[in-house]
Amino acid sequence: MVDAIPVDETVDNLNVVAQELLPTPQEVHRRLPLTEAARDTVLVGRRVVEDILDRRDPRLFLVVGPCSVHDVDQAHDYARRLKALADEVRDTVFVVMRVYFEKPRTTVGWKGMINDPHMDDSFRIDEGLFRARRLLLDLAEMGLPAATEALDPITPQYISDLVTWTAIGARTTESQTHREMASGLSTPVGFKNGTDGSLDVAINALHSVAHPHSFLGINGQGQCAVIRTRGNRYGHVVLRGGGGKPNYDSVSIALCEQELTGARLPPNLVVDCSHANSNKDPALQPLVLDNLVNQITEGNRSIVGMMLESNIGWGNQKMTDDPADLAYGVSITDGCIDWETTERAVRDMAARLRGVLPTRLEGVSDGARD
Repeated sequence: MVDAIPVDETVDNLNVVAQELLPTPQEVHRRLPLTEAARDTVLVGRRVVEDILDRRDPRLFLVVGPCSVHDVDQAHDYARRLKALADEVRDTVFVVMRVYFEKPRTTVGWKGMINDPHMDDSFRIDEGLFRARRLLLDLAEMGLPAATEALDPITPQYISDLVTWTAIGARTTESQTHREMASGLSTPVGFKNGTDGSLDVAINALHSVAHPHSFLGINGQGQCAVIRTRGNRYGHVVLRGGGGKPNYDSVSIALCEQELTGARLPPNLVVDCSHANSNKDPALQPLVLDNLVNQITEGNRSIVGMMLESNIGWGNQKMTDDPADLAYGVSITDGCIDWETTERAVRDMAARLRGVLPTRLEGVSDGARD
């Protein structure tokens, strides 16, 4: 046994109050193992999204769900509704549930269920990791693929085997740490444009993520390790608006296509109907979706997916001292459309695109599929 090396507290850890050990990824996986049914959902889901990006599947994929998960029971309720809707439109739209556990903050605020599962600043991250994995496992066993945002570079070791699609947010797309991490993820990865609306950071990220990297991380046993990746060829842009302006309109889409083509990247676009594209007004999300559907029916071939922030109830609410006082099924972060609006929007989208999408693959060059 190696003796612990004492830390000189006159020069080190001056602002650290405490350090608490977490269970290792291996321990969390042992207690909540990947089942055969869950594995099938994840593998099929990833393959479908990859085929859509490769233009081998004419469908669109739709990432839809709460801005952030704060209550597991409510997430199950939403998932049961979404699974029925997903089955109904699966010939046209491949539905992936948005299951976001980590929230980036400009200053301070609730950082998500993994960081603070009790929503009381107790920061029981150990409990949050188990809750997150249990929920993802339940959804996968239902046959419902999941999407999440990779924010903390350690968290994927605990849950990424249950994720179908990953987002890198606008605040972290420029981060070298997140680009390197994404190069090793097993899922397709969507990089959002910068918060100012610029595409440069996302395009640079796509070049970076496709290449091998070596960086510091942890292995399944929780040990510090050098992680060496092969690169991820399924990176793509997510347009979410920025700088006070949307970028889902046909002109913005055409300009993005030009920039991707000029950068020798596949013109694959996912459009986030929320955030700056809806001016953070949930009532505008269905209108954004309708505009995108119109563009596709009029001949657009670059839009391969959309994102919607949706919950059981409409809008959002402020956190309370007692979580029991919160309204059921209403977001505590960004405002969401309610379930009735979600059903109507997705059904209308599928109905309008059902006869259109199969023709999109006609004339697509082999280079667009490579």
